[in-house]
Amino acid sequence: MSARILVVDDLLPNLKLLEAKLTSEYFDVMTANDGPSALEMIDAQPPDIVLLDVMMPGMDGFEVCQRIKQAPETMHIPVVMITALSDAADRVRGIECGADDFLTKPVNDTALFARVRSLVRLKMMMDEWRMREQTTGQLGVLRDDTSLLDVDASQAAVLVLDDNHVDAEKVVETLRQDDDSVISTDTVEAMFEYAMKRDFDLIIVNLNLREQDSLRLCSRLRSAEKTRQIPILLVVEEDQVDRLAKGFDLGINDYLIKPIDNNELLARARTQIRRWRYHGRLRETYERSIEMALTDSLTGLYNRRYLNAHVDGQIERMGVSGKAMSLMMFDIDFFKAINDAHGHAAGDEVLQELASRVTRNLRSFDTVARYGGEEFVIVMPDTSVAIACAVAERLRADIASHPFSISGPAGTVDITVSIGVVTATSYTKTTKELIVHADEALYEAKGLGRNRAVLRTKNGFEDVTITETEASAAGVA
Repeated sequence: MSARILVVDDLLPNLKLLEAKLTSEYFDVMTANDGPSALEMIDAQPPDIVLLDVMMPGMDGFEVCQRIKQAPETMHIPVVMITALSDAADRVRGIECGADDFLTKPVNDTALFARVRSLVRLKMMMDEWRMREQTTGQLGVLRDDTSLLDVDASQAAVLVLDDNHVDAEKVVETLRQDDDSVISTDTVEAMFEYAMKRDFDLIIVNLNLREQDSLRLCSRLRSAEKTRQIPILLVVEEDQVDRLAKGFDLGINDYLIKPIDNNELLARARTQIRRWRYHGRLRETYERSIEMALTDSLTGLYNRRYLNAHVDGQIERMGVSGKAMSLMMFDIDFFKAINDAHGHAAGDEVLQELASRVTRNLRSFDTVARYGGEEFVIVMPDTSVAIACAVAERLRADIASHPFSISGPAGTVDITVSIGVVTATSYTKTTKELIVHADEALYEAKGLGRNRAVLRTKNGFEDVTITETEASAAGVA
């Protein structure tokens, strides 16, 4: 996996040594010898990851890291702080500044490269979501520019696996300082069962379980759709570099070295929870944008864009199954007169109630879309001509016989609709043809006096007039 790495260190020998090591692993390396230069390079050509020395004159590594993480444009760039400082308080300070890891010199190459590859994967995923967020902005959805450091990390749901009950209880008590809801388990199977049934913000796994394989569990969690992206924090011994590197290859997000410092546990847990929740916000924004792009804001129905793609899929499915697919287009008769007499707000209420009524009168797998203005389309898979005509007549009669409630002095208004019906056949093979033929039938219904349904056939048009007995026989009464 190739990536662009920025190495920042005021000591030239350290800079050259790291550059040589990373280049030998086929990374593209940039270098800076002080904080201001690093920030300028990040603005000009954002790297995939920053390896940052702490003890630099002027602007130290803590300040550089904090500036990177506070800026919305750069806060997603992973930062690994590398320093001779070994005190737990220094590690905590670095993590609280937003660092993704805090490595103490001399750094084990195996651990460093595994960590870099892991963070590059994270960065690539974040880049994808940020690109989607940019698209959502173009669709009119408000973007979330909250700094990653400002995301609330309290009251998280955390799942802990440790068969040493004393150590597990210490972890649980520490996390409860943030009002976290913590479940502690002592077997791999119990943890996996919990993870499949409930939603968690963080999973903490002790690498050293008796007669159980923690890394295999991590692999299972990463393979399962429900837990594929949930952050995993691995608890390891200081001499387990190779197994830690394997954990990063399997997809863990972070680690803690025993004996656990409570402040470091909180700092690392908060970092992972913040990132998980930030990703969740990006996902929600994206899903909202998709909904906005494919649905009508007034009625909540699908829009024309979704309709065209849906009908394309139904035609393809019909070709495989051999079952008929019918489509009807309808609009409100004299809708302009309703707006003129009662106001556009009343017209909107009519459209909303109409959408609700039609949806309630159809099967769950039928699709209703607002085609534009007061025009609507219904797509009915696995539906013959007879059933489609029966449904069209039933809808027409139901709408005509029940007044619509509106605001204002009138209170209610009588509505009728004209409906055009078409069934996909050998002479209507495409979405465009189906829509055109349904539209032709709709205008035929209007020409015949409105408040009626008309079927478009190969040879012309048929006025749809069926009795209750016929509707019952068709299975739609």
